Amino acid sequence: MTIWIPEISKGTTTNPQGYFSLSTPTKSKLNLKISFVGYIPQTRVIKENNSFFEIELEASATALEEVNLSAKSRIQQIEALAYNVDVVDAKKLHHTSLDIGHALDRVSGIRVRESGGVGSDMQLSMNGFRGNQVKVFIDGIPMENFGSSFQLNNIPINLAERIEVYKGVVPVGLGADALGGAINIVTKRDFGNHLDVSYSYGSFNTHRSNINAIYTAESGFTARINAFQNYSDNDYNIDVDVADLETGEYFPNQEVQRFNDEYHNETIIVNIGVVNKSYADKLLLGFTAGQNYNEIQTGARQVSVYGNRHRRGNILMPSLKYQKEDLFIQGLDLTLNANYNFGKEEVIDTVNRRYNWFGEFIEYDSPGGELNYTHLEFQNNNGIANANINYTINDTHKLAASNVYTTFDRKRENLLSEEEQIYSQPQKTTKNIAGIGYTFEKENWSITTFLKNYNQVTTFEEAYRPVGSEYGTVAYRPKRNTFNDLGYGAAATYFLTDNFQLKASFEKSFRLPEPNELFGDGGVLLQGNNSLRPETSYNYNFGAGYFFRIRKNHQVNLSGNGFYRDAKDFIRPRLNQNQVFQVMDNLADVTNLGLEAEARYSYKDKLSAGANLTYQNLRNNTRFENGQTRESIVYRDRIPNIPYLYGNADATYTFDSPFNSKNRVSFGYNLLYVHSFYLYWPSLGSTKLEVPEQIAHDLSLTYSFGKKDNFQFTLEARNLADANLYDNFSLQKPGRNYTGKIRYSF
Repeated sequence: MTIWIPEISKGTTTNPQGYFSLSTPTKSKLNLKISFVGYIPQTRVIKENNSFFEIELEASATALEEVNLSAKSRIQQIEALAYNVDVVDAKKLHHTSLDIGHALDRVSGIRVRESGGVGSDMQLSMNGFRGNQVKVFIDGIPMENFGSSFQLNNIPINLAERIEVYKGVVPVGLGADALGGAINIVTKRDFGNHLDVSYSYGSFNTHRSNINAIYTAESGFTARINAFQNYSDNDYNIDVDVADLETGEYFPNQEVQRFNDEYHNETIIVNIGVVNKSYADKLLLGFTAGQNYNEIQTGARQVSVYGNRHRRGNILMPSLKYQKEDLFIQGLDLTLNANYNFGKEEVIDTVNRRYNWFGEFIEYDSPGGELNYTHLEFQNNNGIANANINYTINDTHKLAASNVYTTFDRKRENLLSEEEQIYSQPQKTTKNIAGIGYTFEKENWSITTFLKNYNQVTTFEEAYRPVGSEYGTVAYRPKRNTFNDLGYGAAATYFLTDNFQLKASFEKSFRLPEPNELFGDGGVLLQGNNSLRPETSYNYNFGAGYFFRIRKNHQVNLSGNGFYRDAKDFIRPRLNQNQVFQVMDNLADVTNLGLEAEARYSYKDKLSAGANLTYQNLRNNTRFENGQTRESIVYRDRIPNIPYLYGNADATYTFDSPFNSKNRVSFGYNLLYVHSFYLYWPSLGSTKLEVPEQIAHDLSLTYSFGKKDNFQFTLEARNLADANLYDNFSLQKPGRNYTGKIRYSF
């Protein structure tokens, strides 16, 4: 339905359930005009504090043979922006057992890199930039301080309404120090009453459940609950070389079962507040509580194997969300968000044993651990506050400003050795990202320019040997690193026709080192490096999109994008000296030239099929080693351990059930392809180790009861051919697995 208030020349449209929100200035009387094709228009008089009411339209007696409507959905509006942006319609995936991370794995230009199964360490790679170079937001709030209990691969897809993927150039409103792009998970469903409940069970004793509930009263009071849990034994088989612990006998290429990889997490998010008030369109006070337990099966490479190492953590995070349109004056919109995480993390390694992949072990009588004897407990004490202001001057000119402030202060204690001085050292960092932007829109044009300021202050203690001290004597002195610089960019789009769009964008961006990169993750997989420098990149994008219809029911969408990245002080992972941990390091000069393309076809609401392919040429341009005149051996080498050619293909066919025409059946197929890539620098060593080509096939069958799909049952088969899939220094991922899911919603 279309909603219009003539007195203030302002209107909106309802969502598919008929709900709408429209803030108005304080006036004694306004006329609300409601209209919809095929129904008799109505006018409703609204007064101050009249914020919630029901409207029912009567069908018009006029019969229409055919009506053609032309309007863009919210997803289409976002994809039409000047930025290189893709949008995942998460609602179409709510019947699956996907988490948000694996839903993103199907987007062109994105690869999800994992160290194992459910709950394992996961990083996103976007156009060659990976990990923390790609920032993640939930409803515009950075996820930087959510802790291990709240990660992309343990958040169910049902939590999201849509996922926005910005590549290379990031809008000012997200306020990110992102080098390669940003992902915004949109969970908002602001009005009405809603319930979504699901449970799935799958291979490796994997259980997932999810509850999303929203209640909104006529008074504007609203309460929202999101709760989810994941559990898995992760006891899948892998291929690995094994040595006998007693005799040293070598058994190459053995198929063994993982035995120390159990994972579970439980999270609940509660928000209580009001909507549609004169002082706030939305005001929510929230609290997120969660916990996780994660056994550590291996190190950064599969050659390391552990039988008792594990970690656990929790999240205790209060939050505030405030939003108001037309604040003080028409066109001025304000959004405020803040949260602070009091959660803790623990790493436990207290059993002095040496394991092999057969599960055999040798136990030692003395105190010790499998890697390092520790029971480390740390609290990161980190918080985020961000503000966004948007001012629409008129239909042509718009202004935007944002500021994001982040603080981190880690407190650590080794419960086995309180005297160790290292655990009392300060590990603090603060950063502030401020930005302003201007948008010009005229007919078929849209141009946005912006400026961002990046600031970071890091405090720690560095080790040194005092002059005249005995060999091996180490002392510590305070160290403070500061960084401040400006970034800038622009994005433009032009519609040659209504269905043919051109895009171009550029940004000089900075990415400031994250606390885990500077100080480590507590001894799990990542070793700290407090000498890391911020990285910067000049990002260029140029793309085009075209869609057309064949007759009336067939639609084809084609899109392509070329990108170039010129990065300095590029931060990338490498193995430490004993090749057990990863450590982040700077590479002086890296370039990346690439292409991505996607094609989709749909027939009515019955058939949808598409494919995407990404190629990226990520090269080391660091010519000289350590400032010396000797040319680097790996100059112009492809950056190792990053896929450079990969893609996806999918198809879904939906038809009425042969048993009941009110029910529907959907068949789905997804293909993952990753070309082989080098594990180490190609120019080093006589043996060029590589991760082999990977192809995985997934199938799904969904039976939906009723035209509104209120009740659904889904069966899934992933990695149907049981292929060996690898990521992150050849760590093997699960083979063939099956899942069943039941979902109910209204």
